[in-house]
Amino acid sequence: MCSVKEAYKQCEDVIKHHSKTFYKAFSLLPKDERNAVWAVYSFCRRVDDIVDEGRNPEAELVLFKAEFDQFLKGEYDAENPSWLALDDAFGRYEMDARAFHDLIKGQEMDLTINRYETLDDLLDYSYHVASTVGLMLLPILAPGKTDVLKDGGISLGLAMQLTNILRDISEDLDRDRIYLPQELMRKHGVTECMLRAGVVDDSFISLWEELAAHAESLYGEAFKTMQEYPLSSRIPVKGAAYLYREILPTIRSKKHKVFGQKHYVDDETKKEIVVGLSSL
Repeated sequence: MCSVKEAYKQCEDVIKHHSKTFYKAFSLLPKDERNAVWAVYSFCRRVDDIVDEGRNPEAELVLFKAEFDQFLKGEYDAENPSWLALDDAFGRYEMDARAFHDLIKGQEMDLTINRYETLDDLLDYSYHVASTVGLMLLPILAPGKTDVLKDGGISLGLAMQLTNILRDISEDLDRDRIYLPQELMRKHGVTECMLRAGVVDDSFISLWEELAAHAESLYGEAFKTMQEYPLSSRIPVKGAAYLYREILPTIRSKKHKVFGQKHYVDDETKKEIVVGLSSL
């Protein structure tokens, strides 16, 4: 059986491998908060991997939900570092179990839905798979401020998920998933065949930019209440938001060529953003 310290280290390794942007931002947190964030991320990653990589994701997700229900009752496999670390985090902070359940529901949606008709439909999905993460983290990042920061946290999650969607169009197509709302595709004259052919023309760019404008507006909403975070977590949260928002102009600078490649914010820009956080 590993120690709690070792369990947190294994959770840290998961986020370090899978999300360099979040890892860079949240590494700025004090130790206890940082560890708790790693534990939450590990939980989210496990659910995501079941859906994207599981051999029998429906059955595996049912099993995982049952494991989480048992975890909430204090019963879990102490040999599993993810549960061990999360249990320590739940003991330190007033965690919102509903947000964890809502995240699992969002991943269930990915098993049965691969197209979204309207922007509202997409935002509902985005709440479940992304805004829930912000709600999970709020008790860690801003104890006693969850009510004030809830709406901003939801907006930030929506903005980040829309950013993911705009970056990962090609990758999602490989899984037969199209998150671009069907009504917007029709509005701009973009067809599924055009997406599969990797066509980047004025129609595609206008579609991409309309969804990007929604994302940028949501980032703006999220920034309105960020001063309510304690300073120790305000900088990492703003850092994550700035780093993620920068993905959009990065894609623009590559002339919206999102097919067959995945764009990242370059290290120099990341460094400039992180250095700039010291003045916040």
